Amino acid sequence: MNPLGSMLVGNLLHRPLRTLITVVAVGVEVCLVVIIVGLTTGLLHETAKRIEGVGADLMLQPPAASIIQSFSGAPMPVKVRDKLEDIPHVAAVAPVLMQFHTSGLSVVYGIELQSFEAVSNGFVYHAGGPFEQGNDLLVDDWFARSEKLKVGDTFRLFENDFTVRGVVEHGKGARLFVPIETLQELSAAHDKASIFYIRCDAPKNTELVAEEIRKLLPRHKLSLLKEYLSLMTSSQLPGLDEFVNSMIVLAVAVGFLVIFLSMYTTILERTREIGILKSLGASKTDIVGLVLRESLLLCAAGLVAGIFFSYGGRFLLKEMFPTLTILITFWWLVKAGLLAALGGVLGAVYPAWLAARQDAIVALAYE
Repeated sequence: MNPLGSMLVGNLLHRPLRTLITVVAVGVEVCLVVIIVGLTTGLLHETAKRIEGVGADLMLQPPAASIIQSFSGAPMPVKVRDKLEDIPHVAAVAPVLMQFHTSGLSVVYGIELQSFEAVSNGFVYHAGGPFEQGNDLLVDDWFARSEKLKVGDTFRLFENDFTVRGVVEHGKGARLFVPIETLQELSAAHDKASIFYIRCDAPKNTELVAEEIRKLLPRHKLSLLKEYLSLMTSSQLPGLDEFVNSMIVLAVAVGFLVIFLSMYTTILERTREIGILKSLGASKTDIVGLVLRESLLLCAAGLVAGIFFSYGGRFLLKEMFPTLTILITFWWLVKAGLLAALGGVLGAVYPAWLAARQDAIVALAYE
């Protein structure tokens, strides 16, 4: 091994604790980027899949409604359903009132059970059965497992006690379902709905029905459910892109500072070794390359640690919050690795320049 290579390996092994701390810090940087992006994309993807799982062909929202359903409020009268049902090829229409349950970070659907099941082909019950009273509650199996709920339990929702009447298969739009009349009363939205799910008599007639609805309600927002997944991106949620980008910048800054401090202290400790390398003929380019390679090696080890932290963190979060969806993709692992390398290179630039400009005679005399 040449002197530069020996110095590279020797420096990493000379201070193992510092090396370990640097690798862990870079790993945390990678993990932070992957988990933050995984949480946002996972939330949007899982929400879109649940909405698709309702089984409707079309979704009608009020004018200027957000693509994120829980932001839409309840400005549409339920009687709009009568107009929709009169359109040819419309098989079923289900009005839904939505309210955001802040303590559980879940959207609650107020539904008419008969019309909702007509659109969605019915619930699959794991336990219990349909509503019997106004304060009855249906929960999906993921939410029941997360909150340790079973049929007959009481669950506090909107400052009211609801009785868990049934546990249903997940994937039908929401995790919590109550009678629409009850939710209308609790939210002071009498005879109002947030959204209408529409099922056509045949998939081939979906466009015909959509055209008629646009003529009837030109200002309302109409979406094809089969296209909804592609619409659910972070740019559709106000401030989400800015939040994600801010967290990424913060993560890169952490990596930059850790690498900078590590490389800077390394240069100060190895001033004499650098002088020896220069006396042996090493050029400034060789010295700069040595520092940058050491930084990239630390970043590579940090990337491996970050991948482990990311999957480990996802496992722990899923154990603590079963309803949470964290989507880890290969491309974001690659991007997180490139960001870590960028922070590492930027953090090593000044220490590398400091090492390259040292005078060999002065460095050899350094104690």
